[in-house]
Order: sequence, then C-alpha cells, then structure tokens
Amino acid sequence: MSIRANQFRFQIAERSTGSRTGLSLLRWALVIIFLWFGAMKFTHYEAAGISPFIVNSPLMEWLNSLFGVQGASDVVGLLELSTAVALTIGSIQPLFSALGAAMSAATYLITLTFMLSTPGVAEATAGGFPAISALPGQFLLKDVVLLAASLSLLLGSIQASRADAQQ
Repeated sequence: MSIRANQFRFQIAERSTGSRTGLSLLRWALVIIFLWFGAMKFTHYEAAGISPFIVNSPLMEWLNSLFGVQGASDVVGLLELSTAVALTIGSIQPLFSALGAAMSAATYLITLTFMLSTPGVAEATAGGFPAISALPGQFLLKDVVLLAASLSLLLGSIQASRADAQQ
C-alpha cells in the first residue's frame, strides 16, 4: 500500500462544483468575523470576556499560565487575524483557501469544547442540560453554524485528485 503525496488537489472553494456565490458569502462573512473578533482580542474588555472560557478549557488553560490574561487574548487575536488573512488570500490562492478554512474549522471545534468545560452553560433554573443559558451557552452554540461554514469552505477547497478518484 503506497501513500501518494498528491492525494489531494487544492482549489479556491468558490471554483468548486456548486454555487460560487454561497461559498463566497461564507468566505467573506468569516473574514469579517475573524477580523473583528481578532482585533477585539487586543482590548482589556475582550481579554476579560474570554478569560473564563480559556481558564476552564483543558485545551487552552496553558495560555493564561504562560502569557497571562491579556497575553492569552493577544495570542488568540493573532491566530484569528491570521485566519482572516489566510481566508482572504484564499480567494485567489488555492492552498490558502484550504488553510484558512482549516484554521477556521479548528477555531470553532475548539470553541465548541467550551460547551463542556465552561461553568454556567447548562441553565439550572430550566432543568439543566440540554437547557442552556443565554450566556455562555447560546453564545457558544452559534459556533455550530460557523463550523459548518468553515467545513463547507474546506470541502470546497480540497478535491481528491482524479487518479485517486478513479481507483
């Protein structure tokens, strides 16, 4: 059994089969979100706002230990701005189309784990889980849609090569 280096061919998601307009709308909506949220991470307000998610996350708690509250927020901000840049370049460069979409999907996979680790997600007065609070529960739940948008772009950006598809 051999593994081929060219198992996948990268393309700009909007040039894949299907509606170009839909994928383009997803790309630019994600760019706006990552630019806005990423820039906000450099403010004290946002650093304090995301700190409860980070300190309670087994995946991200090390950021606060290593960089402090503002430093952890700055790192997240840099990653979010980098995702926006990759998505933007991805509108003209196939590899960046896949890279930006993968970075976006990873972001939302991580934030959805906060549903399990952040106190206050389940609303006790409504009977507990699956009843979720407005904050932070419903705030986090919207990331399901953003993950779906990211995965749609990623799937549109990666296509199996013709040689592999014929086997």
